[in-house]
Amino acid sequence: MDHQLKGKIALITGSSSGIGWGIAQSLAAQGCDVIIHGVEALGLLENKAKELTEKFQIKAWPYRADLSHADEIETFFAELEMKKILPDILVNNAGVQHVAPIEEFALAKWQLLLSLHLTAPFLLTQKLLPAMKHKKWGRIINIASVHGLVASVQKSAYVAAKHGLIGLTKTTALETAKSGVTCNAICPGWVKTPLVEAQIGEKARQQGLSFEQATEKLLGEKQPSEKFIEVSQLGDLVVFLSSESASGMTGSALTMDGGWTAQ
Repeated sequence: MDHQLKGKIALITGSSSGIGWGIAQSLAAQGCDVIIHGVEALGLLENKAKELTEKFQIKAWPYRADLSHADEIETFFAELEMKKILPDILVNNAGVQHVAPIEEFALAKWQLLLSLHLTAPFLLTQKLLPAMKHKKWGRIINIASVHGLVASVQKSAYVAAKHGLIGLTKTTALETAKSGVTCNAICPGWVKTPLVEAQIGEKARQQGLSFEQATEKLLGEKQPSEKFIEVSQLGDLVVFLSSESASGMTGSALTMDGGWTAQ
């Protein structure tokens, strides 16, 4: 282990489970200090931070904030600034899902998904860019989705937000191109997370299938590899994008989707 990110601090939103937790572990394994964020009880987040500290001998700080509310982002950032733990690496990962036809899609759900998937990354980027520019080094990595590049039915808000997130990624990259800061997006296909498992369960219920049958159908419809992407693989890609080897990459939307968008 070469600890190539020792001395850096990363904020991974939605890092209490799923993709975010996998990314947090990958960064910590490279010596990076991490801010664990979620909306669960603070005790759970503290346990997650303690687990990383003990396993990787790094610093980890737990924070609870609902990023769909701009005022909670303000409070969150103010506390980070006060404690002088402003991140060098920002991974915008937090997310939720809601599935419904457009004509049945509740406005509150639309606003929630856009707030969390698009407005929160914008606000966090806005808050953290000045310090990154001052240090002449920073990494902003937006966890988009294949749905930032292609669409699926009944996911209007998610698709719109993720397309917007890739647009934000490109604009951020252009505005920071000479600053030492890079901004890239990762576009995963199906990753086995609690979010996706919930979708499989719903598909099984609606279509009278077993969980295994629904899983096979889900993968077979979209992902030619018929295998889930592993969270550790996404974590490794985040580590690469955070490294000096990727300093010339900015404004990219990188797929890891088992061939989904090649079709």
